[in-house]
Amino acid sequence: MKDKARIFVAAGGGGDGCLSFRREAHVPKGGPDGGDGGRGGDVVLVCDDSLRDLEHFRRSSHFRARRGVHGQGSQRDGADGEPLEVKVPPGTEVLVEADGSRHDLTRVGQRALVASGGSGGRGNRRFAGPTHQSPRFAERGLPGSETWLTLTLKLLADVGLVGLPNAGKSSLLSRITRAAPKVADYPFTTLSPVLGTLHQSDRQLVLADIPGLIEGASAGSGLGHEFLAHVERTRLLVHVLDLAPLDGSDPVENHATVEQELALHDERLAALPRILALSKADLVSPEQAAEAKRAWEQRFSVGNVPVVLTSSATRQGLDELVRLLLQHVPLASAPDVEPRAEAAPMVEHKVYRPAPKSGFSVSRDEDGGWVVEGPAVERLVGRYDLDNEDAMSHLEKRLRGLGVIQALQDAGFESGDDVTLAGVVFELEP
Repeated sequence: MKDKARIFVAAGGGGDGCLSFRREAHVPKGGPDGGDGGRGGDVVLVCDDSLRDLEHFRRSSHFRARRGVHGQGSQRDGADGEPLEVKVPPGTEVLVEADGSRHDLTRVGQRALVASGGSGGRGNRRFAGPTHQSPRFAERGLPGSETWLTLTLKLLADVGLVGLPNAGKSSLLSRITRAAPKVADYPFTTLSPVLGTLHQSDRQLVLADIPGLIEGASAGSGLGHEFLAHVERTRLLVHVLDLAPLDGSDPVENHATVEQELALHDERLAALPRILALSKADLVSPEQAAEAKRAWEQRFSVGNVPVVLTSSATRQGLDELVRLLLQHVPLASAPDVEPRAEAAPMVEHKVYRPAPKSGFSVSRDEDGGWVVEGPAVERLVGRYDLDNEDAMSHLEKRLRGLGVIQALQDAGFESGDDVTLAGVVFELEP
């Protein structure tokens, strides 16, 4: 079961604004009519209850949203890029490596924006005015943000397998999921909870093999509270009961022991729905197995607990058990689904995002020129075609408005000095 992944996400770039002039018959002077570019699509993580692990990110680890459509003439704006939704299972913690922000996705339907689409460029009609009626430039769209994400899954089991030591839980888990727990013929084979994912019918369920309970576990005997805590968030318990215990003990008494320990630990556990899996059916005669099933069905006639004869060695009853698991653990988003029993309230969605950098800095380079750095300046330079004289004139006005020219003058800038903006060398007039 995969509980950690690293993926790359890239939002879509904004579409370019259009440089266009109205051209119609009998209209001697057509004005600018270039449309704006569309905004790039965002990348959004969505908490989806149909997933239970991060295994699908092994096959695909790069995700790119669509870019915005370029603007067109006749004042036609480009369409925005569609946002890209990346589904993750409940319990996923996300670290956005670009800015250090963190997201905790625990509730079905939660959404987290992890990469923002670039804004679209404005068409030339946006720059028309009384003194500049025929602007011959348009803005370019900005690129979308991109980053690596580290995904860590805090697994929440849907189904807990409980039972006495050596009841056959590990063998059962290994046959119906991809889990590979240790299996042996002595008690307490499982020293820590083992998780496996059941893939069936476009769904995933997480099954937890809870280490064997002994009498007094609720009071801390044996491995006690550490193990019982792992079944507190499940929606269904499968009680695995050995039909032929090696120590000759009575299965009825063994069943009562486990149920008593669960009830003593937490009343909510006792209220969870159950399935009784009678294990190791291959070690008794078919007649004995059928009689045992009838007897347990009579005991549960009031509680409506399904009883299944199973054998990990022969796969008897495993398909029926899988069908019952899918039937008794519906999707959380489905109607009429009872809320999952909780040991504590689920953590609310929290986001930490550092404050964005603003402003700019002016410094000298090794050759005696000037370097202006800052996100706002870089975005501004990226907006315009630097080979277009009209665009360069507009860019200089914007730089003056930001205070870049004044800051250079205050630092000692003189006419003829080179100025590097966003990696491009300019000659600016003071």
